Amino acid sequence: MPDTTTPTLPLPGGAIPVLGLGTWQSEGSDAELAVSAALQLGYRHVDTATGYGNEAQVARALATRGIDRDDVFLTTKLPPDHADRVRQTLMESLAALGTDHLDLWLIHWPPGKQARPDVWEELRRARDEGHVRSIGVSNYSIAQIDELIAATGEAPAVNQIPYSPVDHDAALLAAHRERGVVVEGYSPLKRTDLGAEPIVAAARAHGVTPAQVVLRWHLEHDVVVIPKSVRPERLEENLGVLGFTLSPDEVAAIDTLGR
Repeated sequence: MPDTTTPTLPLPGGAIPVLGLGTWQSEGSDAELAVSAALQLGYRHVDTATGYGNEAQVARALATRGIDRDDVFLTTKLPPDHADRVRQTLMESLAALGTDHLDLWLIHWPPGKQARPDVWEELRRARDEGHVRSIGVSNYSIAQIDELIAATGEAPAVNQIPYSPVDHDAALLAAHRERGVVVEGYSPLKRTDLGAEPIVAAARAHGVTPAQVVLRWHLEHDVVVIPKSVRPERLEENLGVLGFTLSPDEVAAIDTLGR
């Protein structure tokens, strides 16, 4: 079993583990069992959303495993169509998750495709009142992030976006870093050709799977990654990316797969 001590990146409200469990499309007992298995394996970062409909299942897994709440980094997200009921949605999420605070709360999509600094102000208020430790966004453009900064003087701690070798954009990563925004990547595997030569070559060199190479590539770029799975063997495989590193040359070769 590999070392499951997950590296972290700093956020204003506390460090975020760079590898977590995504729960999109995990429903009912599948979601509860996946989170429970992940926690048993050593995951300490769970990502959910109001829109996923599985916050209660995540809560049950956390309670069943009996892990101290402060030892698990918990993220959920505000649906864009709840922009007029931000506080109520937060309280519902806290109740469903069985906790008095979130580690990270994100605006899931720009409401009406707009940045909505007024909604961002509501998240800032929730953070200032202690309900949330860090706040951020998901699926926002740099221009929309800049609109939030211009209106409030505060950048999101995180922008959760689709990310994979195919999506790699060094300028986009740099733009986030210039603004102090951590990039968190979702759908890391389904957007990737796992048969691409640089990925296969690195997998062969390290005796790991192509999927593990892709996840490790995210970590080499300091991109938080949240692969989802409900299969215990895949959960363990994903956690195995903490047990090796890619060389700069291997990372650079995989970078060339970006558009």
